[in-house]
Amino acid sequence: MWLLFGRKFTDIKELREATEDARKRGVVGSDYTVIREVELSDQEFQKFCSDFLEEQPWIEKNDGGSNVAGELRCIRVRNVETGERILVNTEGYEYPRYTAIEE
Repeated sequence: MWLLFGRKFTDIKELREATEDARKRGVVGSDYTVIREVELSDQEFQKFCSDFLEEQPWIEKNDGGSNVAGELRCIRVRNVETGERILVNTEGYEYPRYTAIEE
């Protein structure tokens, strides 16, 4: 599977706009694998999506990077009420350095 990941987006609005723009331009996404899933209430998910640059207590520095197959290692963040999903690749940080919308 592959998705379009963006670096250091501030919020979900910016990520959505960049994803749509990249699709229109035919940008090819990255292969990924989900290493862990985090479930958030709608309120928690909306707070998370309002500031992707904020450190999160459920992110550890070793949660990102790539595996031996070259796939990005990601955390799936899921809104338990709506099912909306954001993928996070931390690349060694404690905030969502790279994000993608999983549909």
